[in-house]
Amino acid sequence: MYRMILFDVDGVFLSEDRCFDASALSVWELLYNPRYLGLRGDVFTTQPSEEKIRQLRQLVFDSDRVLDWIKTRGINSNWDMVQMTFSLQWLRLLKQIQAERPEWVAEAMSGPVTADVLRQLGGRLREAGIMYEPQFDAFIPALAESNVTKQELIAYFNTLAKAWLGMETEAFSPKSALWELGRHVFQEWYLGDDRYRQVEDKAPATPGKNGFLHQEIPLADPRKIRQVLDGLRREGIVLGLGTGRPLIETEVPLTALGLYDAFDPERIVTADDVIQAEQAHPEHAPLGKPQPYTYLKGYFGRSKADAEVLTVDLPLSKGEEVLIVGDSIADLLAARKMGCKFAATLTGLTGEAARAKFEELGADYIVRDVTELSRVISGTGR
Repeated sequence: MYRMILFDVDGVFLSEDRCFDASALSVWELLYNPRYLGLRGDVFTTQPSEEKIRQLRQLVFDSDRVLDWIKTRGINSNWDMVQMTFSLQWLRLLKQIQAERPEWVAEAMSGPVTADVLRQLGGRLREAGIMYEPQFDAFIPALAESNVTKQELIAYFNTLAKAWLGMETEAFSPKSALWELGRHVFQEWYLGDDRYRQVEDKAPATPGKNGFLHQEIPLADPRKIRQVLDGLRREGIVLGLGTGRPLIETEVPLTALGLYDAFDPERIVTADDVIQAEQAHPEHAPLGKPQPYTYLKGYFGRSKADAEVLTVDLPLSKGEEVLIVGDSIADLLAARKMGCKFAATLTGLTGEAARAKFEELGADYIVRDVTELSRVISGTGR
């Protein structure tokens, strides 16, 4: 019997759809909002209809093929997804105009890629009547031969900049100015104006967004999920969360669904903890999944110093007593590094189609949704 179970949130308890919607809207905004590039070809608004949101997500992520490609390579952060998807279009744009306007490209890539850099180049394009049409289905072909690890993949756009533009740059590295810009745009879309001010302690750059935080979709009946969680607790199993979401984006929807207080507060680890650890220990960064920090911190407890968590010997000596539950390859890889068991839920992006991949990678359990968990680990089903 397990003594601890650590759960991911997205794809386990909550649908990722609204996060993916916010990611697509963020890329769209960086391209079409005059505050940023302001390209011609679409009209930006902070109040797109549901039909428009569906169209944009299908367009930006190439009918979710880009999302699936990114996630199967262990990248589970919406902030990373925004940077990567936008960066490919930014580089294609620079490549298009370099022959005729090399000085514009040189200036745009002379330092960090900020909102001011995007806005300046966008203004020049409009004045010169230069059109650029994003080609979102070019994403996978451009990166298909990269053959690098997850962390190297995020920074691979630095390599593309060298290959396409002949420029050495670190502008596309993790936690760069461009990454931070994408993060803030995503937070505006996901949180909405009021929550954004509360969380980020500043006004949104583009106000007028309602946010998706209160529109989260549970992946099973919350009452049934709670019954499963309470049953596990009665058996003496400690329950925790290890998520790439910030704390407020975890606490608010799970509390609304009546689930948040089922988890031991000492074992709830979020993106806020990851960022704090990276800032305090940059030599260990990046620490997001599939790096095991998120789950290790939950295993040892929030009171254990990060310096100790980051230097623990792996696999854990009693890792087989811990079960990690997630919907992604990143979760599985983290569990493997820790020496823990892993249960895959088929409520992630690709649903039942993910079963073959999890079987190939040797997941210990595969469940249709999290409500099957107690039955499966008790040995009465698979």
